[in-house]
Amino acid sequence: MFVDYAKILVKSGDGGDGAVSFRREKYVAAGGPDGGDGGKGGDVYFVVDPNQNTLIDFRFKKKFKAENGKNGEGNHKYGRGGEDIYIKVPIGTIIKEADTGKIIADLSKPGQKELIFPGGRGGKGNSHFATSTRQAPRFSQGGEKGIEKELILELKLLADVGLIGFPNVGKSTFLSRTTSARPKIADYHFTTLEPNLGVVKNAYGASFVIADIPGIIEGASNGTGLGIQFLRHIERTRLLLHVIDVSGIEGRNAVEDFNIINNELKSYSEKLSTRKQIIVANKIDAMQDEKNYKELEKLANKKNIEIFRISAVTGEGIRELLDRVVKVLEELPKEELVEIQDRKIYTLKEDEEDFTIVKEKDMYVVDGPAVQRLMRRVNLEDNESMYYFQKCLAELGVNDKLKQAGVKEGDTVKVVDWELEWYD
Repeated sequence: MFVDYAKILVKSGDGGDGAVSFRREKYVAAGGPDGGDGGKGGDVYFVVDPNQNTLIDFRFKKKFKAENGKNGEGNHKYGRGGEDIYIKVPIGTIIKEADTGKIIADLSKPGQKELIFPGGRGGKGNSHFATSTRQAPRFSQGGEKGIEKELILELKLLADVGLIGFPNVGKSTFLSRTTSARPKIADYHFTTLEPNLGVVKNAYGASFVIADIPGIIEGASNGTGLGIQFLRHIERTRLLLHVIDVSGIEGRNAVEDFNIINNELKSYSEKLSTRKQIIVANKIDAMQDEKNYKELEKLANKKNIEIFRISAVTGEGIRELLDRVVKVLEELPKEELVEIQDRKIYTLKEDEEDFTIVKEKDMYVVDGPAVQRLMRRVNLEDNESMYYFQKCLAELGVNDKLKQAGVKEGDTVKVVDWELEWYD
């Protein structure tokens, strides 16, 4: 089964907590702090697996979690880092953030590996907080939490040439005639329900990869049928062979078919609508008259698009078409066909401005990732830890921002979930 879409939940590992410990040895009256640091949480990587060609494995496993870092221990023993996790996907996989749709990785190269979510940083042990005036700190840092997000995986086939057109115009027959691929073929609509790939070789040994895209119908760009799923695969191709039935047997109008398909391409992607096309007038062996073909040829000349007459059944005209395709591909640049705009790489880097101050009724509420990280590092029951906490708030710029917001002595300030009375 060909599966080209999956939604999964991914989480990088939490960092281990730093230890609160003091040296205790015989004949050592007052050993200093010796709490070790927590280990870093495991990272989440996505890697290209050349042996995979579908996302079917993600139908059965949807949750992936890297290992947490271990906590630090006494005697300056550091916690072990969590094991990284490597998620294997087929080449051509796009990774998106589910809630925003933003692309965060494009795995389109053999052997490619991408770090998606780094693990949480391990917390520092109490040995890091000893000073000349604070010789026995009874607090340490908690480990940072990993990143947990829902991701969408989309597989877009990598092919040089895409066969497009309405259902039952002969695309699968053409593919079976020109490659070793054996798609299901019959005389009814929607024989092809999933894309097929094949390698074409011309008489001179040149080769290229061709994809038989299932038939596109009117309204495909708006989700009619399986349109969007099919259109997604065309984005990876450099050249489009637009197969059109000119036999007239089914009463189809070749010019109308051309315009409908191209309107769907334009509605789905402006860039896709400008991709190089060659019109393939198929089923000439069964033409009832030349009218359908002549009108299509006139349109092709007007739009400066090359047109070839072929019969996928008899093989007429196919060799000339393939020779031309090889030459066109040599001229077309191998551009980045999927643009990643605003690529977002998630990090756990400290941000000194990463907090907010909001006045709610009779109190000032301070919240945000930077303050939440700080809260996890302190022991609110310990006086020395509290002094450290207040010092860090000042260094973050929280105190200055509170004053700018109008805080006065005696006002209540709520830092995350902890309330205190403000004194200047």
